[in-house]
Amino acid sequence: MDDKNTDFPQYRKLANGLRFYKINSAIDFEELQTVGNKVYHFKFTAEQYPEKLRIMDMLDIGTEHYEILSTESWDTKLMTARN
Repeated sequence: MDDKNTDFPQYRKLANGLRFYKINSAIDFEELQTVGNKVYHFKFTAEQYPEKLRIMDMLDIGTEHYEILSTESWDTKLMTARN
């Protein structure tokens, strides 16, 4: 992946809407995971190649697994996680 042409942060969500992602760089991302009526916030740094591939997959909007997410949707979900 050539992150020189990618502006960060980028926002994605899984097609099922249960996980939201904020991709801060080619190796750092945050995840908001909905489990029942709770939202959990996780931060990840990709150190191994498979983890970096996951980020590249999230950035590839041509896949059927991830959809583009708005900044506002991320912020709203993040507020839910903090409450």
